[in-house]
Amino acid sequence: MRVVHLYKDYFPILGGIENHIRFLAEAQARSGLEVIVLVTSPTCRTQEIREGNLWVLKAGRWLTVSSTPLSPVFFLHARRLLPHCDLVHLHHPYPPAELAYLLTGGRIPAVMTYHSDIVRQRLGGRLYRPLLHRVLSRVARILVTSPVYLETSPHLRAFREKCRVVPLGIDLSRFLSAPPNATRALRASWCETPRRPHVLFVGRLRYYKGLETLLHALKRLPDVHAVIVGTGPMERPWRALTHDLGLSPRVHFLGDIPDAQLPLVYHAADLFVLPASARAEAFGTVLLEAMAAGLPVITTDIGTGTRWVVGEAGWVVPPRDPEALATAIGEILGDPVTARVRGLQGRERVRAHFTLEKMVENVMAVYQEVLHQAHPQRASPNP
Repeated sequence: MRVVHLYKDYFPILGGIENHIRFLAEAQARSGLEVIVLVTSPTCRTQEIREGNLWVLKAGRWLTVSSTPLSPVFFLHARRLLPHCDLVHLHHPYPPAELAYLLTGGRIPAVMTYHSDIVRQRLGGRLYRPLLHRVLSRVARILVTSPVYLETSPHLRAFREKCRVVPLGIDLSRFLSAPPNATRALRASWCETPRRPHVLFVGRLRYYKGLETLLHALKRLPDVHAVIVGTGPMERPWRALTHDLGLSPRVHFLGDIPDAQLPLVYHAADLFVLPASARAEAFGTVLLEAMAAGLPVITTDIGTGTRWVVGEAGWVVPPRDPEALATAIGEILGDPVTARVRGLQGRERVRAHFTLEKMVENVMAVYQEVLHQAHPQRASPNP
């Protein structure tokens, strides 16, 4: 069986959707499926990566408009590849991929993982809405990452019957443990006072991550340090805000770090915070990683999957509320026994609901459902 995933970026570009596609595609290829990932290249040059049953094709991009890479070559490859695949897997939001699917006639069985609404580009969103609804009408199944997003997305209500909740998953084993000596050494490298409590943030530095809320909360917590992992368009403004608030000695911007070092970072911290401020933060895979490492976690209730992901294991505060966030941080640091218990509860929650194995199994079950509907004589999507 040949599956084609369509999106805009892929590893080593860092991001929740990019990581999801990478881990799903690699797992599918290991299971014996022939997997093609068609995305855009960071440059104008087309790149190809082949490894076993996995073929990653990065079409050279011409320009990027409103975070949307544009590549005429992408459409040419889609037109060539899609008619010869068994199933297309779209990852929303990336309008060019959805248009490419429709331009092939939309006859190949397709599923879409609906990662997020388009939130900030209001004018573009209104212009794009007819195309989105046409694609949602055409695909056989829509995978939604949480039941909360299914209930709150204005675009999914009309297609509820074809939606299936398939939560994202991670490789739990990567985050279960880390060498104590290595974590102590890493923590000591962050600052001259490693014994002070350290709050961790991991993610792309985009507006909807709400990092300014954490920075303002730190003004109320004079002994607390923050470690910021990631880069993005908001890095410069948030560095400037850190300086203006007088927090530079206590806020450590690490930039992007090697993927292999990420578990060490989680184990070296005292707690994890995702202070998301807008619906563009639809799920929060970093919450799963922190929970798998046994960290207590704090997130915000923005009407998406963040609150559902942490469940009773995490602390949830209102978005854009530095005082509430500071209070929650102080509560965790002031009660290490409860923090440890909730951290272990978080790990068990990941084990029960959010492993990579469960995610792949659920996705494959939807594939089987779709292929059976398109080809009743076909019993399963296995090669």
